[in-house]
Amino acid sequence: MPNALTSPLTRRGLLAAGGATALGVALAACGNSGSNDAKDAEEGTTNAAGGKKSGPWSFKDDRGITAKADHTPQRIVAFTGTAAALHDYGVEVVGVFGPTKTKDGKPDVQAGDLDVNKVEIIGNTYGEFNVEKYAALNPELLVSAQWIKNQLWYVPDQSKDKILQLAPSVALWAAETTMPKAIERHAELAASLGADLKAPEVTAAKARFEKAAARLRAAAKAKPEIRVLIGSASQDLFYVSLAKTSADTLYFQQLGVRFIQPDHVDAQGFFENLSWENVGKYKADIIMMDNRSSAIQPSALGSKPTWQELPAVKAGQVIPRTSEPIFSYDKCAPILDALAQAIERAKKVS
Repeated sequence: MPNALTSPLTRRGLLAAGGATALGVALAACGNSGSNDAKDAEEGTTNAAGGKKSGPWSFKDDRGITAKADHTPQRIVAFTGTAAALHDYGVEVVGVFGPTKTKDGKPDVQAGDLDVNKVEIIGNTYGEFNVEKYAALNPELLVSAQWIKNQLWYVPDQSKDKILQLAPSVALWAAETTMPKAIERHAELAASLGADLKAPEVTAAKARFEKAAARLRAAAKAKPEIRVLIGSASQDLFYVSLAKTSADTLYFQQLGVRFIQPDHVDAQGFFENLSWENVGKYKADIIMMDNRSSAIQPSALGSKPTWQELPAVKAGQVIPRTSEPIFSYDKCAPILDALAQAIERAKKVS
């Protein structure tokens, strides 16, 4: 879920600085890379998922816009988490933007099973998007998440017009939907790009997801007294998120999980920010903490005495929250299992 710490939508104009390269340079770079790709398209070469390029391609995204191409796109550039979901269905990308590598060069949590050393990283943090690098990839499709209607996640406002001229784009909801629906939409996109949704690994992952969802429903029903808080930490503020505004927590809520509901959310409706002096405003039995690399993790909050006094912290009932899920069955099943296990083991402490 976006917040002012990790994805400053309310400060987009200050932090979105990528894509400063002139469009003329970008288009020139794009034009210099493409003759073999055009020949491959004509000859019907296979795409990364093993499907054939045959005839025109189209896909209607969650903006209501239909992306079109004269053949199935192969050279795909995507937001890191979206690329990771496509990878789980067997569709590979040539470039990514968004959290991909940590400061020590390791894969970011949002990269999933992507080989981060085999993709071109055209932006690793919020506001970064190198238009020249993007154009040089000769992109045939741009894919990203959508947290706010008609906004492509991690595509800077300042350069989006240049970026969107270079290839068709697809946006898929990460908010205003549920986890199963988001997974289905990513699967539909993957299938349009050549993925086999009947592949054994895909059907097995779907079965694990459905089993985990049943487990979470049962856990929530067995312990209706357990209250869960969705949190994220920065040096100066603690964010309490509203469950209904993210695909994952809305679905958990539908399965019966009881969430703390902040009563003074931001203008965009995602979260309430609290000073550390007021972090005890809401009492919870379990705290789910934002696991993104840009958020301060619980192990680093020892200097915050008010954090240490929270009942859930004292009870050891703090768990990671995958704030931006990779929307594949394979990656979402463990998220459901982890929350189910936390509720099964939780004691009432609030």
